[in-house]
Amino acid sequence: MFSERLERLIPYVPGEQPRDRRYVKLNTNENPYPPSPKVREVLREYSCERFRLYPDPLCGELRRVAARRYSIEPSNVFAGNGSDEVLSFAFFAFFERAMAHANPSYSFYPVYCNFYGIRNVAVPLDDELRISLRALSEAGSVDGVVIANPNSPTGSYIERNDIVAFLSRYPDDRVVILDEAYIGFGGESCVALIRRFPNLLVVQTFSKSSSLAGLRLGLAYGDSKLIGALFRTKDAFNSYPVDDLAQRIGVAAMEDREYEQAICRRIVSTRERTARRLAGVGWTVVPSRANFLFARHPRVAGGEVYRILRERGILVRHFAGCRLSDYVRITIGTDEEMDRFLKEAGREEFC
Repeated sequence: MFSERLERLIPYVPGEQPRDRRYVKLNTNENPYPPSPKVREVLREYSCERFRLYPDPLCGELRRVAARRYSIEPSNVFAGNGSDEVLSFAFFAFFERAMAHANPSYSFYPVYCNFYGIRNVAVPLDDELRISLRALSEAGSVDGVVIANPNSPTGSYIERNDIVAFLSRYPDDRVVILDEAYIGFGGESCVALIRRFPNLLVVQTFSKSSSLAGLRLGLAYGDSKLIGALFRTKDAFNSYPVDDLAQRIGVAAMEDREYEQAICRRIVSTRERTARRLAGVGWTVVPSRANFLFARHPRVAGGEVYRILRERGILVRHFAGCRLSDYVRITIGTDEEMDRFLKEAGREEFC
């Protein structure tokens, strides 16, 4: 009953999602603060009668609001059911033979390659756990590259000037995807660069900065030809991936830029305080521009760190089987949650 293609699939493994609520959950990079109050207003005023009708397949209002944020045209914006879906459409539309990405990076990239039959070229991080743009540019015969900036799971960040230099020398007939899922936590978006580089596609999500991980909504910004290719791909798969309520919530969230920036600043402040205190008790902490830290203890293996913390009611993410398995990724929660984490991280087991 099952195709050979199914046998070859290697699914993405998400972080643990416990349902008993007894953990401090620092393992899936969720925002610890609620969405904009304007989202609650949308929910309060939304009429269930609208569910009789199909949503706008073009996501017109959402794309117009997103375009205004960056002073571009709606024709430069695409909306999908989460940035994961947007990335999936992009992989299908722009990569056929091979693509390159850093390793480790977002682990969905090789999953998409496997799904679509694309050879993925995994380029190791440098000795300081940063993405090497030079190594990516020398990745050989590929159809393009995907760059997570800031990178996950490390949190390392590539400055905008370095992105510009990379794009200036990269072949203009190969697509460069910038995955800016964590750009709101101290980075500078490269959306404005789509005017200068027609082979650049910038992908963002509402899951992190906007606190809407449960909504599933993502955007792509690029030259109108790239956006047209994403629409063609979408309409060959599902003409209505973004529901009407999600579109309206997305508009409300984007229009409350002040709230989004405020909670991001709060998370950045907590991140820096947590990093200092962890380093102060001997942990190695990778500099981060994301809403998480990537850290290791000098004497306790990553798997053991994960186990000890889990037993004490704190979930972090451990990536077993990779070259950075001595590290754990720690989502930044509220100040109270991070104080509890720091208390456990400084106990006898880690001294």
